[in-house]
Amino acid sequence: MSKITIYHNPACGTSRNTLEMIRNSGTEPTVIHYLENPPSRDELVKLVVDMGIMVRALLRKNVEPYEKLGLAEDKFSDEQLIDLMLEHPILINRPIVVTPLGTRLCRPSEVVLDILPGDQKGAFAKEDGEKVIDVAGNRLK
Repeated sequence: MSKITIYHNPACGTSRNTLEMIRNSGTEPTVIHYLENPPSRDELVKLVVDMGIMVRALLRKNVEPYEKLGLAEDKFSDEQLIDLMLEHPILINRPIVVTPLGTRLCRPSEVVLDILPGDQKGAFAKEDGEKVIDVAGNRLK
């Protein structure tokens, strides 16, 4: 079993770039397609705690349920927000990556480089062509 897990949405470019940077470090992570297999309540709460963020910071804002449910209003408790994310997993922002060095919401995707135990094995450019890693495996930003 991999020591790295990514909560992944293959339809998301940031998530795809993050997954490829993990692979570029020589590791094949455990990939959880969280829209089909959402985390349990306990898992989601642990992810939030491990990331050291507020529950609201994990909410994805540019999706239909966010507006429909009125989530911009600050009237929901953390427990209610967790319930809504479990009911509508599209509300969980992604990708979330768990490694032995920490747990992060990897937006932008380069955030994953801060928690990868292995070095990058070669050059890497995002899908849009932005170069992130040079041929020697060094971070460009």
